[in-house]
Amino acid sequence: MSTQISAQMVNELRKITGAGLMKCKKALVETNGNVEEATTILRKQGEADTAKKSQREAKEGVIESYIHLGGKVGVLIEVNCETDFVARNDDFKAFVKDICLHIAAVNPTAVNREKVPEDLVAAEREIAMAQAEGKPPMAVQKIVEGKLEKFFAQSVLLDQPFVKNPDQTIRELIAATIQKTGENIQIRRFTRYQLGA
Repeated sequence: MSTQISAQMVNELRKITGAGLMKCKKALVETNGNVEEATTILRKQGEADTAKKSQREAKEGVIESYIHLGGKVGVLIEVNCETDFVARNDDFKAFVKDICLHIAAVNPTAVNREKVPEDLVAAEREIAMAQAEGKPPMAVQKIVEGKLEKFFAQSVLLDQPFVKNPDQTIRELIAATIQKTGENIQIRRFTRYQLGA
């Protein structure tokens, strides 16, 4: 016997996942009304959809500025999407503002690992090697890798926990926004200014 899927159940699942109405209804039917299982199905589909969408070209978007702390910190950012329609969407604008706020608060070094200056990575590697001195060679390698991983998690924007929701990384926030808008979204570049720094 199958469970009757109500509009309220579909709306509840839609709020949780950000997926479309028909996808939510289909997932609920498939799981016989089990919201938890339907959420898992939609998350898996969303990750697959996000991966496909991330291959598409994103040439539209916005350049946004943000001034924080009474003019002591400022951020200038370029975030791209596929169409002008999404660039003017309120959800997209709120997403860009949130990213600006995060950058102002956390001060990341680069958007992704590839854009972290090599001299910074080399300096961190050297510090980690010095701290691991005297340990067995296999332990040194693991210690250095662990410290570099921690360095990247702290300095790379996409790997950082989102300042408004530490349970979610910026990468996951982007994926959720891609799901919501249906378009590829990329943070192209940013600059953070701080008075006296």
